[in-house]
Amino acid sequence: MKATAAQLASAITRIGKGGGDVRLILLHGNDDAGAAEHAAQLGRAIGSDAERIDLDGAALKANPGLLADEAASLSLFGGKRWVRVAAMGEESLEAVQLLLAAPAGGNPVVALAPTVKASGKLVKEAVAAPAAMALACYQPEGKAATLLAADIARAHGVRLTGETAATMFAAAGGDRAILTREIEKLALFLDAAPDRPREADAETLARISADVEGAEIGAAVEALIGGRPDRLAADLIELDAAGTMVPTMRALARRLIALAEMRATVDDGESPEVAVERHRVFFRERDSTVRLLRSWTSPQIAQALARVRRAERGIMSGGGAGVTGAHELVTLARAAARRG
Repeated sequence: MKATAAQLASAITRIGKGGGDVRLILLHGNDDAGAAEHAAQLGRAIGSDAERIDLDGAALKANPGLLADEAASLSLFGGKRWVRVAAMGEESLEAVQLLLAAPAGGNPVVALAPTVKASGKLVKEAVAAPAAMALACYQPEGKAATLLAADIARAHGVRLTGETAATMFAAAGGDRAILTREIEKLALFLDAAPDRPREADAETLARISADVEGAEIGAAVEALIGGRPDRLAADLIELDAAGTMVPTMRALARRLIALAEMRATVDDGESPEVAVERHRVFFRERDSTVRLLRSWTSPQIAQALARVRRAERGIMSGGGAGVTGAHELVTLARAAARRG
């Protein structure tokens, strides 16, 4: 069936309690973070002690029967079991058909299919099947984005006032995972919880920003955008040791967002000097910002912002992903250096 978020939430609750007859949850659309959060909700509902089986679209293409087999298999430890499929595409259609046609499912399956279209065969198969749910996951915009931020904050005991919800959603680049972590930090800063709610306004966000953005972070941001990879590499080592890599990513994202807004006015015919004046750039940063507006195009800024978000997610996940995230930033600095 074609599901709404509310219907999916109800189904996940039933699955967690051992009820319901949903074998497959198909999450399609470009909101990767939103889909991942729905999948995580299923995992939390089933329980942290449950066995999770991870598959991907490539494995199912090579062996279509694998999905049905894993859904019907018993846990080696006698506990609960569930299956998570990453990067599912139309090549997994046969695997899904075999799963839904099997005499018994047993273990619930959640599949993340970011590239699959709503008009594709895979989604149509899930919509038509009584034992499947298909949810379109698209990044919210406008009022929906503000409501999303407010709802996440409310669950952590924080009431966002004024334009705070919209500001936080924009600062997170529409990434729900990053937004959630930002709100978790905000709740910690305010000592908020569902049983002791606190309000947060623009001044609160400014105070947090001031607490986490020191001179070292600002230097790393300017080293990256200004195209000084050697300096950036040294700064990243110090920031990593101080545990401030994630605040650096967020400071950099804010810098790029501001730069993108100014570059948009330049694309509309305004001079860099006028754009800097209009956006009230700090006087000590005006000359460098003008140079950046002359050397960075809007597509380059957008690509850089996407890579910074990816780097932040890598750093937050830890391990080798953190090293990859830092490498992303140095690569960006080298590209900026080539542009002069």
